[in-house]
Amino acid sequence: MTGYASAQQSASPPTGASDSKGATPGASTGANPSRLGIEIRSVNSRFLDLTFRLGDELRPYEPQLREIIAARLKRGKVEVRAGIETPGGDTVREPSTRLLQRLNTVQDHVRSWIPDARALSVADVVRLSASEGVVDIDWGETLTALATRTVDELMSAREREGARLASMLLGHLKQLRALAKQAQPMIPQLVEQQRNRFLDRWKEAMALTDGATLPEAAQDRALSEATAFAIRIDVAEELTRLDSHLDEIERLVKKGGDVGKRLDFLIQELHREANTMGSKSAALELTRISVDMKVLIEQMREQVQNIE
Repeated sequence: MTGYASAQQSASPPTGASDSKGATPGASTGANPSRLGIEIRSVNSRFLDLTFRLGDELRPYEPQLREIIAARLKRGKVEVRAGIETPGGDTVREPSTRLLQRLNTVQDHVRSWIPDARALSVADVVRLSASEGVVDIDWGETLTALATRTVDELMSAREREGARLASMLLGHLKQLRALAKQAQPMIPQLVEQQRNRFLDRWKEAMALTDGATLPEAAQDRALSEATAFAIRIDVAEELTRLDSHLDEIERLVKKGGDVGKRLDFLIQELHREANTMGSKSAALELTRISVDMKVLIEQMREQVQNIE
């Protein structure tokens, strides 16, 4: 089922924390805390398909996120995005004098051994200085809490959609019952009509031979064939099973819970009965009812495949 949820949380570096190069960050890094953001999108799918798009700092936590989400979701194509917004991340950081001196020393050392080595450009210096002053923060606990909260919001969104789907399914069940009710009184009439029509054609065929009266054995054979044909076109049994499946689907929809796969199976059975009824139909009106049923059942099938 579809759903969307997102959440953000700020995290300041601990007092006295140092960056990866051993320098204590100044006010520019401590005053504006980094912000952790996560969003989860879920679209319809028969199975659980998880995709993660994480920032470099958060990739080690993918198994942790996968476990949190898989414990709550059973079906759906789920995309998880998470990243860290660093203060001033959209501006060019001015490298410190200390870093420039270090880069110059390293460049001189490299070129003393490799004279043909290309000199550092301004772009190279800016890129190498991008991580200066960045404080390493353990996001594990914060990410776990934030992901759990986001999944809760996603489940709420999916539950709201589930309520809408339940209403749609109940509406389709009502229409299917109405179609079955239309077909029910037609069955005995159609069976008798087809039986009589078969006998009439049999008699006409026998009369064309020599005009003699039908032997008793031939009459019994005609009656037997007509009865067998009437049984083959009788769809009362299909309507009975269809009504039983409708009752069970309605019970499961109202019950709720983990019923997606059971509903999927029952929808397949509904389609089987409606299809059989159409193939056995001996009247245009009954064929139309069968087609209308299959259209409704197909609409239900597409939605039921996405319900957990």
